[in-house]
Amino acid sequence: MIHVSRLRKVYETGVVALDGVDLDVREGEIFGVLGQSGAGKSTLLRCVNLLERPTSGTVTVAGQELTSLDLAALRRARQRIGMIHQHFALLSSRTVAGNVAFPLEVAGVPRRERATRVAELLDVVGLDGKASSYPAQLSGGQKQRVGIARALAAHPKVLLSDEATSALDPGTTQSILALLKRLNAELGLTILLITHEMHVIKAVCDSVAIMREGKVAEAGRVADLIATPGSLLTREIFPLPEPAPPGSVTVTFAGQAGEPVMSSLVRRFDVDVDILGGSLEDVGGVPSGRLRIRIDGGKRAEALDYLRERGLVREHGPEPVDARQPEPETGAETVAEEAR
Repeated sequence: MIHVSRLRKVYETGVVALDGVDLDVREGEIFGVLGQSGAGKSTLLRCVNLLERPTSGTVTVAGQELTSLDLAALRRARQRIGMIHQHFALLSSRTVAGNVAFPLEVAGVPRRERATRVAELLDVVGLDGKASSYPAQLSGGQKQRVGIARALAAHPKVLLSDEATSALDPGTTQSILALLKRLNAELGLTILLITHEMHVIKAVCDSVAIMREGKVAEAGRVADLIATPGSLLTREIFPLPEPAPPGSVTVTFAGQAGEPVMSSLVRRFDVDVDILGGSLEDVGGVPSGRLRIRIDGGKRAEALDYLRERGLVREHGPEPVDARQPEPETGAETVAEEAR
């Protein structure tokens, strides 16, 4: 649905905001772009609908290359792309209904059709009793709901969200995220959102790109990245002290967190399992976590193989040097070999 290729943005000051960014957002998914201030994520979002013209590279949305369009064609293409702003960007002199109707007026939609669409959207976002209110009379969460309704007015296929929850309190943030997830499911919207908050990624995103200094440092489906050894996402969601202690094993759970894996390991292989640290989170409705353990016993290697067969990721600390341990048999898989 959204394809960004080799995107580069250099400002007149010489600042390189985007440095060869590639991004692919599948139709119907919620894709999060995660990064701290200055990472380039806001510039990337504004380049997707060409509010910022990239220095080089291409942006394609719904099969149409926006970077090749003239101004008139670009305006038409933007009608299929809704945008939610961090600080709401509502017109203070207009009512809630007037704000939602504004893009329809610009598009030349007849008055009666506008009124029907506005009423429908206010019901969708839970503001059906606020049509005559003004922005100053609304809470932050209500203002953002107006912004979402306005972004949906022209039946867009794509919704862009620019830090839509960063100005809201935690409870309101959760309600707005739940609304976005419902709209994604019910309307089939493709949502590209940027955020510096990890809990937004965990709550609603199917895929994520982590940006650092104008580049994509890592990208993929959230579930896949959690199950990838050493992924940046896993390390940020489930931080553990580094470096790993000698002989330790870091096991990442992605959906198996409710299963008695550790107790099965002990019973099956008669090994001792020492838990050194870890954490458990709900990521996209799936219980996931990262656990650092040390396994001791004669069947340690078999226990490690068991973890692999269970589909668990293993990241190893350096193997401790112990002169009392026998040399492994020829061809035996050691922890040090796996670490390499």
